[in-house]
Amino acid sequence: MRDGKLFKVLNILFCLFFIFKKTEMKKYRWLLCFFSLILFSCNVSDTKAKSEKESYQVTKEQLLKKEQKNPAAFLVVSGKNKKNIVGQTVIKGTVLNNASVATFKDVDIRLSFYSKTKALLETDKETIFEMLEPGESKDFKTKYFAPKGTDSVALQVLGAKVVNQ
Repeated sequence: MRDGKLFKVLNILFCLFFIFKKTEMKKYRWLLCFFSLILFSCNVSDTKAKSEKESYQVTKEQLLKKEQKNPAAFLVVSGKNKKNIVGQTVIKGTVLNNASVATFKDVDIRLSFYSKTKALLETDKETIFEMLEPGESKDFKTKYFAPKGTDSVALQVLGAKVVNQ
């Protein structure tokens, strides 16, 4: 639509140029040339803005593919544990989505139970059924009857499902 308007304006300017040429008004020819240059420079800036927008869109799509390929690289889990009065290990944690454009859900986490001497006693898998937008974090809480001798629990993101946009 904008190109059509530009074409009409240029046609009008072209006609005016020949009218002024026949009447030998030299000072108006320079004015006409000046306005023509302004119109062309406006069109160049529009083209440049469109090109930058397209470039941004391509970069954003490439980044989305990269983030969707490996969700575990963009999800971070942290937390702490304590024992309740029943003897269960209560784990309270937070899952953070560090991705720029990808949204994830149903985050799989490995829970590793360690003794005081840092010997691995048991591993378990937990799924956090939450939707995580880019930059968003969600809190979670889970309870386990941890193996006897458990001193600490380590959390690690195994993966997540990608939400198609």
